[in-house]
Amino acid sequence: MKSTSRSRERLAFTYGPGTVPGRDQVEAALSSEAEPSFATATYAEPRDWGYFGLLGFTAVLLLRPQDTFPALEVLHLAELFAIIGIAPMLLHRFAQRLPVFRVTPETLGLLFFGAVILATIPFSIWPGGAFGVFTGSYLKVLVVFVLMMNTLTTPKRLEDVTWLIVLCVGYVAARGVFDYARGANLVEDGRLAGAISGIFGNPNDLALNMVTFLPIAAIVAVTRRYSVWRRGTAALIVVLMMATIVFTKSRGGVVGLCAMLVAFLLLGWKVRRGFTVFGLAAILLAAPFAPASFWVRMATMVDAQQDKFQFTGSREERRMVMQEGINAFVEHPLTGVGAGQFENYNPSGRRIRWREAHNALIQVAADTGVFGLLAFCFLIVRGGLAAASTRRMLRRPRRSRDPDLIGTVLSDDDRRALHDHTVGTTAALVGWLTCAMFASVAYAWTFYYLLALIVAARELALHRLTAARALAAPRQKSFSVPAARLGRRTIQGMA
Repeated sequence: MKSTSRSRERLAFTYGPGTVPGRDQVEAALSSEAEPSFATATYAEPRDWGYFGLLGFTAVLLLRPQDTFPALEVLHLAELFAIIGIAPMLLHRFAQRLPVFRVTPETLGLLFFGAVILATIPFSIWPGGAFGVFTGSYLKVLVVFVLMMNTLTTPKRLEDVTWLIVLCVGYVAARGVFDYARGANLVEDGRLAGAISGIFGNPNDLALNMVTFLPIAAIVAVTRRYSVWRRGTAALIVVLMMATIVFTKSRGGVVGLCAMLVAFLLLGWKVRRGFTVFGLAAILLAAPFAPASFWVRMATMVDAQQDKFQFTGSREERRMVMQEGINAFVEHPLTGVGAGQFENYNPSGRRIRWREAHNALIQVAADTGVFGLLAFCFLIVRGGLAAASTRRMLRRPRRSRDPDLIGTVLSDDDRRALHDHTVGTTAALVGWLTCAMFASVAYAWTFYYLLALIVAARELALHRLTAARALAAPRQKSFSVPAARLGRRTIQGMA
């Protein structure tokens, strides 16, 4: 980056004392011929409006106040907050001749997935419906993902957005428990549905979201650096989320919960000593409090006849509709039937009509063909790799004589916060992926928000480490992070 542009960039990580080296150290590195990265640039655009827009959009997305107060529907609050966030950021970057947005492999994957959705529209069984999925759902996902990548530039902001999500999901869980206690919002022989629509609407989606965000709330509850009231609130939210999962009686949700807990217990011992023992004890103590109807429904996972005669027979129907989704992919391997259109795809011989695939991978394959499936799988894999890379970068050197580079640009509190965040989001990704094998959620917000939280943590750690390398070797013309160690390409001159 040329010296003329350095004056237009701000230290992106100088929020709070003790988090980074002094400005004189960084400017010493910049005064050399080293190419600065996003983390070491001298001045960056103000992101307060973008961050405010992100907070507002997140709250509206999860709480859906328009469901409680229908008069708010005409305001389109979600779109309004998205514009408040993205427009000032883009205008400033255009004016300063900066890149439109920060590019990561995950952003490119999202762009490619969106391009596949657009390219398959002409071949869709209902082009208008497929185009509506792109404009009504996926385009918003892409915009908000870009906004998150450009506003979650400090550990404090990442922590605050995550806490906002926990509070919002906790509110949904509290309403669910209250509804179950008074017999409201119950479907299919006493299964709890969401008190609000959107991503919490039906029992399976409600359970999926509880499973996904439960480990993030649990991290706050067990981490000593937080205040007592925050830890107590998080612990209460964890209990409410667990109860909500049980009350949905979602078999896919329970399988996802088990997978998430295994991942969480395996990784959680690094968050706090005795975590694994404490977690297992809590699970064993909580299990007897589940209602008998919950265990009866769970037994149908291995007993199709009991599910058919005692419940709705959805277990066998789900197996059949998954097979029909695979058949649709085989019949249209390159283009699929159009984004979101498998539900409307009813050729002769289809036995379960007007139903979704109930499997995110089959859903994408049937909708967008092989290229869409590859793009979606790429995003899932990149999420796992990003989390692993973050934990690796934050790891302290095993030998005392080895330099702790990232420790020179990241305080101990921020380092622990990023590590704990990554542990929670890794378990969340495992839980989401397991639940997604039984739900059509490929275009829903949950995965993309979780992916953004994971990648934002990786970008924070990566750019801090890049800054540390710049300070350690100020005379080098350029600096980079080995791709073999971090799982991504060299970062040079990224704004």
